Amino acid sequence: MTISSVVLLSIAGLFSGILAGFLGIGGGTLLVPVLLQLGFESHAATATSSLAILVTSTTGSAQNWRMGYLDPKQILLLGIPAAIAGFFAALLVDGVPQYWQLFGFGLLMLSNLYLVSLKKRVIQKAQSRESKAVAAPAITPGIARTITGTISGFMAGLFGVGGGVILVPLQILLLGEGIKTAVRTSLGVIVITSIFVCIGHAIQGNIRLIEGLLLGLGGLVGVQISTRFLPRLSDRTVTQLFRALLIVLSIYTFWKAWSLYTAGIA
Repeated sequence: MTISSVVLLSIAGLFSGILAGFLGIGGGTLLVPVLLQLGFESHAATATSSLAILVTSTTGSAQNWRMGYLDPKQILLLGIPAAIAGFFAALLVDGVPQYWQLFGFGLLMLSNLYLVSLKKRVIQKAQSRESKAVAAPAITPGIARTITGTISGFMAGLFGVGGGVILVPLQILLLGEGIKTAVRTSLGVIVITSIFVCIGHAIQGNIRLIEGLLLGLGGLVGVQISTRFLPRLSDRTVTQLFRALLIVLSIYTFWKAWSLYTAGIA
């Protein structure tokens, strides 16, 4: 491994940690594109990102716990279905062509733009009826948590993200959570999910240990910074940061998928 690769991995880990604390994501939306840029195959990038996410999310959640912002019951109710789905998705990932995997990753990020916008319309409609600020969910909380956890876990195992890109908007949409609460809960759920996803990827032999730890150590520093600053940011600021990240990285991911497809790389 070259010195420039070590520096790039450390910097990427630092920024992913900052994003994790601010946005409640594991950082995989940034780490996977960086690893692809370094020449990793998509399966190895997914697996290595998951290891880094485990380090980062554990550190961030510990910080949130010390600050009194975590609800362990909510984390477990979301984390159990997420962990099960993530484990099996990690076992299946080698059978998916790289360009389809990346194309699906891009669609995942873009879909979240719609989910966040939909939630805003739901709140506005409820307020116009002089009802509660957040409309009552159409399904029971238990089913909503199972759906949210399962989808996020599957995405984590398949795409190498922590699952926060789906956990945050679905908590807002289905469970009526505020964005800051959703961010903090998401980071806690990612810890549970990442443990089982890493086990699945380790069985497949896809994890690059040294690179994953370098990313994770950088993330450890970054998440300490962002979890301390999150309470000072407005909900609007956090939401806009989340949307901007999704747009930029989805464009890059579609470009990478197209490059692999035109090159005939499965």
